[in-house]
Amino acid sequence: MALSFARKAAIAAVAVAAFGGISFGASAIAATSGPAAHSASAPVSVVAKRSASAHQQVSQVVTQVIGKGRMDGHRWSVVLEFHRTLPKGDTLPTFPNGTAAPGTSLLCQRMFIGGVRIDHQGGPWADCQPVTGTRDPQASRGMGLWGLHDKGLSGSRLMVSNPEANVAYGVVSLSDGTQVKATTVTVPGTTYRAWAAPIPNGQTITTVDQYDTHHHRLSHDTYWR
Repeated sequence: MALSFARKAAIAAVAVAAFGGISFGASAIAATSGPAAHSASAPVSVVAKRSASAHQQVSQVVTQVIGKGRMDGHRWSVVLEFHRTLPKGDTLPTFPNGTAAPGTSLLCQRMFIGGVRIDHQGGPWADCQPVTGTRDPQASRGMGLWGLHDKGLSGSRLMVSNPEANVAYGVVSLSDGTQVKATTVTVPGTTYRAWAAPIPNGQTITTVDQYDTHHHRLSHDTYWR
C-alpha cells in the first residue's frame, strides 16, 4: 500500500500525500539531541540489459538505486526504473472523457521493504507513471510516505521525494531526535530524480526540509507523521 505516487496520479500534474509523508534518498546525519541517526549506503547505478544488435544501442531500460539499507531488521531499497518505450502489456491510463494520457515512456518507482515490493498487489506497473521522453517535467511530483500496512501510516515506511532540479538533499527529523539526510540521485541520461529515507516502526516525522547544493533551505514541512 502507498500514500502517494500511484499510477493513477500520473494523470494529475502533482501527487500530494493526504496523510503525511514526503521525500526521497538516504544517508544519516547526527541529531542535535537523541540517538544517532540511521545510516543508508550510497546509491549505486545499474544499467539494464542492452538489446542484442550488431550495432551499439542505447539501453531501453535504465535503473538507478536511490537508496538502500536496513530498517527494523529488514532490508529496504528504492529504485527508479526508466523504460524508453512503453513496455509490452502496459496500457496508458485514460481521462474521464476516454482519451489516453500522454506518454511515450514509463518511469517506475520500485520500493521494497523486507523483500516485498510496495504496491505489488496492483500488478507489475502499479508503481509506474507514463512520461514523455527523458525530460518530462511532470515527473517532479512532490513527496510520498509509503509502507506495506495502513497506506503508509504505520509500520516500517519509506519517505520518497521526486524533487525539483535545485534540490540537492532532504533531511527528515524524527520524533526521537534522529535526523536522516537523503541525497538526491538522478537516473543517468534523464532528468528524473529522487531521494529516499527510511522511517522505522513507531517513529513519527516532525519536519522534512529540502536544501540546495549551497545548503540553503528550499522547503520546510511539518504536516507529515
